[in-house]
Amino acid sequence: MSDKQPFDLIIVGASAAGVAAAIYAARRKLTFIVLSLDIGGEVATSGEIENYPGYVHTDGIELAKKFEEQLTHNNVDVRWPTTVKNIVKHDALFTVDAEGLKGPETYRSKTVIISSGMHPRKLGVPGETELRGKGVTYCTTCDGPLFKGKPVITIGGGNSALESALMMADLSPQVTVINKNPQFKGDAVLIDKLRATKNITVIAEAKTTKILGEQLVSGAEYTDTAGKTQTVEGKGIFIHIGNLPNSDFTDAEKSPRNAIITDRKQMTNTPGLFAAGDVTETPFWQIGIAVGQGITAVLAAIEYLNRV
Repeated sequence: MSDKQPFDLIIVGASAAGVAAAIYAARRKLTFIVLSLDIGGEVATSGEIENYPGYVHTDGIELAKKFEEQLTHNNVDVRWPTTVKNIVKHDALFTVDAEGLKGPETYRSKTVIISSGMHPRKLGVPGETELRGKGVTYCTTCDGPLFKGKPVITIGGGNSALESALMMADLSPQVTVINKNPQFKGDAVLIDKLRATKNITVIAEAKTTKILGEQLVSGAEYTDTAGKTQTVEGKGIFIHIGNLPNSDFTDAEKSPRNAIITDRKQMTNTPGLFAAGDVTETPFWQIGIAVGQGITAVLAAIEYLNRV
């Protein structure tokens, strides 16, 4: 890919939405680059995937590899690891400031698609920051095998937490799930699997208040329904309590939770600036939805380019 600027398009992020947009952009012969920290994003941290068309069964790591293979097949110029710092529109062009392997970089483009995804929400309790990487993790797929044969704790009540607990049930003698709500909010099939798994214990309506341990995690402290402080043993703690959009680098209109607001063609309140996937105010976080939004965004960007 030539560095001749301005590009027709810059895509920020290389997870499901960004990859889908890049494939379509390559096939339409746009001049473009992809700026991303990695390839796969949060998809790579997913556990079992059985609801993505074309795959009866796969997992996040394997699907992320397929993303990379298809980008390579289409000769997409992905510049990673790159962190985008700021996006500003001057007249008809966007200036994208970023930090890459060689230091600060500045690019210019006629259109931009933000598909930067989201990052894990933190508990914000004592011990969490101090013990991160020492037993505290936000990615069961990445770090779960490190705790094989040891008791572990999963914190959360959605699909990510359910998948975490089920994965660890195959590796650990005892999995404890701490859920602040009385019921789980994930898919019924996952809830049924969890309830049928004998080495998983669920503690509902419990608020985690502290991560225990000195050099390494030893357990967690929580308050029960009676307001009493209780402790549970765990050598690994997997925190899955939701995610926050990676959107701080743009002034595009956002929702109260900092998600980018778009119209039905994925355009933001700035003409030529589009957003797709989990960084947007989408009602559902699904890989298939992100792919569809990425395709919509790039087709709308092409439509925009044809008009300017």
